[in-house]
Amino acid sequence: MSFRIQNNIAALNAQNSMQVSQTAMEKSLARLSSGYRINSAKDDAAGLSVSSGLRADIASYKVAQRNASEANSLLQVAEGGYDQISNILTRLKELTTQGTSANASNNAGDIQNEVGTLLAEIDRIADATKYNGTSLLSGYGVTADAVGTTGVYDTAVTMAAAGITKVSTNGVTDQVTYTLSVDADDTLTLTNDADNTSETLDVAVGAQTLKFADQGITITTSADFGGTTAIGNELDGTLKYDVNGGTFMVGNANDAESKITVNIDAVSAADLGIDTVTGTALGDLTLINTAIENLASSRGEIGAAQNQLGYAMANLSTSIENITAADSAIRDVDMAAEMTAFTKNQILVQAGTAMLAQANAAPQQILTLLKG
Repeated sequence: MSFRIQNNIAALNAQNSMQVSQTAMEKSLARLSSGYRINSAKDDAAGLSVSSGLRADIASYKVAQRNASEANSLLQVAEGGYDQISNILTRLKELTTQGTSANASNNAGDIQNEVGTLLAEIDRIADATKYNGTSLLSGYGVTADAVGTTGVYDTAVTMAAAGITKVSTNGVTDQVTYTLSVDADDTLTLTNDADNTSETLDVAVGAQTLKFADQGITITTSADFGGTTAIGNELDGTLKYDVNGGTFMVGNANDAESKITVNIDAVSAADLGIDTVTGTALGDLTLINTAIENLASSRGEIGAAQNQLGYAMANLSTSIENITAADSAIRDVDMAAEMTAFTKNQILVQAGTAMLAQANAAPQQILTLLKG
């Protein structure tokens, strides 16, 4: 047996063991106090990288979920405006049914006055229905005017001269050219030049609404349409639009799957093609019936969009739940297992402290040799 005082190997061994146990206990304390297995990159560099990406996705999906909820609120405001205009159209049909009957000839003036008031109210509702300061029923989702147009669609002045009252849009594709042409049989064809799809409608002289439902373009003509010029000359041309609104982010990537585009049709009296209605002409019934049909179609599109947003919100909730579970599996600590490890390390630290004291006391036996 050798006695040394310069280097106490037993004490060094006890100190090293105690330091390892102390470090492990401190790591357990950090995990137990935070609830996370990974508190810094040194705990698990690869796991931290994956977890950070998942957390970013979760945060983005939560915002997307709010976007979908707010978009649904926007559509509810628009649909409420549509509902009131629908009620007005029903009243206009009542008045016109009465006003075109011979027994109401003495009340024609009163009927016309009420019809005029109701048409003004339609315009007021269309202008006043807003969400966060943005008008909804004046055409939401595309710019008011087409860009890069040719033919009679070039300016509002040339459209008016050709007897075209309005060109409204709902769901057109951004920066795509739509070509319109009329053949010898007065059949109007609208072609999407991007995918070469087309729709055809029969055209007549006078006021009418030409709705290309698949392409999202509606052309309204006045009573003067086709009166002096060939129909083909008054409709041939191209349309091209800037889509600048109505796109809601319901995902976290720059792709089509992360976006839902909603366009809301303009529904002023002119947009509905009833601004010339007086309530005393039989032709007014045709215009009102067409307006009721078009408005119902627009309400149906809003309803479909609301359902789509509802499913999107449900899917986002599921995605948030599942991604959170994946992040938890990587980053969260198992409290029971970590408490077991903490208890073990705590005991080892206490035992190490005691053994270090014993190891430091051992060299004192050398003093007995020095006493002689």
